[in-house]
Amino acid sequence: MGMQWTPAVLHRQRHGRVQCLLCPFRCALKDGESGLCGVRRRSGDRLETATFASSVRHWDTVERKPLYHYRPGTPCLTLAAPGCTFACDYCINHRMSQYGREDSVRWDAAPVDPRDVVGEAAGRAGCVAISYTEPSLAIELTAALAESGRPHGVDVVWKSNGFLTAEAVDLAARHVAAVNVDVKTLDEHDHRELTGARPGPVLDALAGLRERGVWVEVSTPLIPGLTAGADTLRPVARALAALDPAIPWHLVRATPAHRRTGHAPTPVADLAAGVRIGHEEGLRHVYVERALGADGRSTRCPRCRTPVVTREIWALGENTLEDGRCPRCGAAVEGRW
Repeated sequence: MGMQWTPAVLHRQRHGRVQCLLCPFRCALKDGESGLCGVRRRSGDRLETATFASSVRHWDTVERKPLYHYRPGTPCLTLAAPGCTFACDYCINHRMSQYGREDSVRWDAAPVDPRDVVGEAAGRAGCVAISYTEPSLAIELTAALAESGRPHGVDVVWKSNGFLTAEAVDLAARHVAAVNVDVKTLDEHDHRELTGARPGPVLDALAGLRERGVWVEVSTPLIPGLTAGADTLRPVARALAALDPAIPWHLVRATPAHRRTGHAPTPVADLAAGVRIGHEEGLRHVYVERALGADGRSTRCPRCRTPVVTREIWALGENTLEDGRCPRCGAAVEGRW
């Protein structure tokens, strides 16, 4: 089905142009021009979006986002509106995310009816996730889903790159219950090489979302030769611990994809070293999805270290928390249980 353009939010008139206020690129557009993302454009005196649509619609679990401290075991009806504000050279979802940036990526999405999606999610006591691509580009769809979902107890969650303006953070916080944000590196040069953008706005957005009550977890991809070393991981862990030691940190094993197909996957030893670094810098919860086995996915009490939530690879194992507290020592475990 062809693209359908609908009215977009977060824009203003500026010096004869329409300026998008969604991401820190703040594209100032002439009539008919699209932003760097390829899915927001100017039409007359207004901004339009093509992201009231999805390339996928399937069920998985909240653990796959990954969100480990938000409603464990919750089924997620997952959507992906094409487009991204980054151009990561290792993106495994580039055939959806790089629409508008790469000519070889064709539009492949169907319009979304928020009430229909919410009705399906409510039928399984689930939530709606926007993932695989950049969900902030679908802020209008997010708002519509959240507004439809509130009477039915259906939340919206994101897997995001966190490249948001303060205006977008304010709007997203009204509609998003939980988000996993990618913090790839804090090194300016490496972040630009990976994504085409600066890292500073990502940390600002992460802090802003937390301050406004959104549950936030963080993922960092360990790319051999670029982000897998201590020089990258320690500053990230330190910055997260300074915000809140209870922020869950997910270390992601990079696999060869897109323009990095000739590279090797992250060595298991690098992932194990990352876990040690996270704990050394004061983070209470550091996770590795598969490479370190079940223990790498388990949540432990921050006081007595008893395992309180165990997980399969993409599913809940057992949650023994009692009103969010350790059943052995009574310590509170941070999360939305």
